[in-house]
Amino acid sequence: MVPMHWYIWLSAAVFAMGVYGFLSRRNVIIMFMSIELMLNAVNINLVAMSHYMQDLTGQVLTFFVITVAAAEAAVGLAIIIALFRNRETTHVDDLRELKG
Repeated sequence: MVPMHWYIWLSAAVFAMGVYGFLSRRNVIIMFMSIELMLNAVNINLVAMSHYMQDLTGQVLTFFVITVAAAEAAVGLAIIIALFRNRETTHVDDLRELKG
């Protein structure tokens, strides 16, 4: 059986990649994917803890997080597409002023 600290290190690495991608990149789509990476890192932790504690609560909570992430992805991508159609850019610095 794989030790639990391996899952925690994996989750920390994925979360750190998400934070780095969100803070270093200025493209809205890359930032959006970085947020998804951070949510998946949390899901790895929830499933690992749930498995090692022999409790299904973490796995059930993971399904709720996945559901919310799917809804967030649909709404977020719709907003990004609308911004791209109006401004023709996905660079964050060009989207600072959101007046009509």
